[in-house]
This record gives sequence, C-alpha cells and structure tokens, in this order.
Amino acid sequence: MSYADLRELQSALNTASDIAFSLDAAPSPHEAEQLLDALRRALTAAGALGAGLGATGCAEHPKGPVDPLAGDREDPLPPGWGRCLLCNDRRRRAGAQRRGWR
Repeated sequence: MSYADLRELQSALNTASDIAFSLDAAPSPHEAEQLLDALRRALTAAGALGAGLGATGCAEHPKGPVDPLAGDREDPLPPGWGRCLLCNDRRRRAGAQRRGWR
C-alpha cells in the first residue's frame, strides 16, 4: 500500500461524498456522471491498496521475509497467523514471555 494510493482513495471518497450530499431529488445527467466518476476513482484506488501485498500477505510488512514455518504441514501455525516472518516472530516472542521463557 502506498501513501499516494491512500490519499487518492480519500480524495475520491471526499469528492463523491460532497457530490452526493449536494444532489437534488432529481440530479442532472451531468451530476450523476460526476458522482459515478468519483466512485470509479475510489474503487480503482481501493483496489490498488490491496494489490501492494507481497508474498507475506502482511499489510505492515508486504515485502518482508516469509516465515519458513508457514508452509510446514507437520507443525501448522496457530489460527490468525500469516506468512510474515517479522509478525510471526513477534508473536512467538510474546508467547514465550507469557509462558515465562526468556
């Protein structure tokens, strides 16, 4: 996810909101087309946000290292864990501290 994609999404949604709240009960074809254009921009920008996820599938570390244990069928990862080594390592360390391991 890039900052530019997020800003484009926010801008398009704000524009669509402004247009929608200023519409009359019977909007003109021009007003309806403007609203449709803003919503299309928002949809395109929203699609671009998810496209940035890399092999990890992690929003925080999309291009980070993949956990080699994520594909291990003999010792599967706990529910909710992904393929991101950085996030999984943080979870493992937090679990070890809760169990009293140092």
